[in-house]
Amino acid sequence: MDYVRELEKYAPAHSEAQVAKEVAKIKMAANRNGNVDVYKFCYSAIDLTTLSCNDSRESVQAFVRKAVDFYEKYPHIPNVASICVYPPFVETVGLEVDGTPMRITSVAGAFPASQSFIEVKALEVAMAIENGADEVDIVLSPGMMLAGHEAEAASEVEVLREEAKDVVLKVIIESGALKTPELIRRASLVSMFAGADFVKTSTGKIDVAATPEAAFVMCHAIKDYYNMTGRKVGFKAAGGVRTPEDAALYYTIVEEVLGPEWLTTDLFRIGASSAANNLISAIEDKDIKYF
Repeated sequence: MDYVRELEKYAPAHSEAQVAKEVAKIKMAANRNGNVDVYKFCYSAIDLTTLSCNDSRESVQAFVRKAVDFYEKYPHIPNVASICVYPPFVETVGLEVDGTPMRITSVAGAFPASQSFIEVKALEVAMAIENGADEVDIVLSPGMMLAGHEAEAASEVEVLREEAKDVVLKVIIESGALKTPELIRRASLVSMFAGADFVKTSTGKIDVAATPEAAFVMCHAIKDYYNMTGRKVGFKAAGGVRTPEDAALYYTIVEEVLGPEWLTTDLFRIGASSAANNLISAIEDKDIKYF
C-alpha cells in the first residue's frame, strides 16, 4: 500500500486548541457517566494487566486465579475482558482461564520500545499465538514515526498482522511520544491501514501515557477511517487510567466521538491494573483491594 498517498485522502488533525476545547466539553459531559452501570461496563472492558520485571510463573498464576475467582465472588459484576501479560506467561494464563470467557492478551513485537529486528518481532508474535494468545498488543515504532518513516513503520505492522491473522491485533501508537495531534492522527491511520483491529494509546512505560486529548484525536481517526472504509476499529486506553472517573471519561470520549455502537468490549478496552480495584470499590461503595 502507498501509505503516504492513502493519508492524503484524509483531512488533517484538529489543532491543539480545537482538541483542548472539545475535550473540555467532553469532560463536562462525562459527569453523566459517573455511575455504577458505566463503572460495571468499564470493568468488563478491562485488559487486566501485569507487565512487571518482577513477574514470574508463580506471581502470574496467583494474579490470574484471583481474576477467575472473581466470577464467584462478585457474580453481579461482569468480569474483565482479558488478562494481559508478557509472552512467556501466555501458557500460564491459559491454564488458569480455561473454561471461562476471559481472553488471553500478550504484548509482543519487542514491547515496549519496538526496537528490534522485524524478524525477531514476528517470531515473538508467532510464539505468543502458538502458546495460546487470543489477542496481541504490538507497538508501532515511535522512532520511525518521529523520523518521518511512516511507510516503514506501517509495513512492520503489516508483517506482524500476517503473523497474527487469526487473532485480535491491537497497535499501540505511544501517543505520549508522538505528542502532536497530527502525528497521533497519522499514526492511528497508518496502523489501521496496516490491519489493526484496535488502536491503543500507550505502553504505560514512558512518562506520558494515555491522555484524553490523544484519545479524542485517535477516536476521530477511527471515525474517519470507518466513514471511508466501512471497517470498525476499536479503541483502547492504557497507561495512567487509574480512577473510576478516568475510565468514565474515556468511555464518554468514545460515546461522544464514535457513538454508543462502539461501547462494546469488542470495540472498547481499558488497559489497567490499579483501576480494577478502584472500579470495584466504586461499584460496591466501599474500599476494596481485591487484586
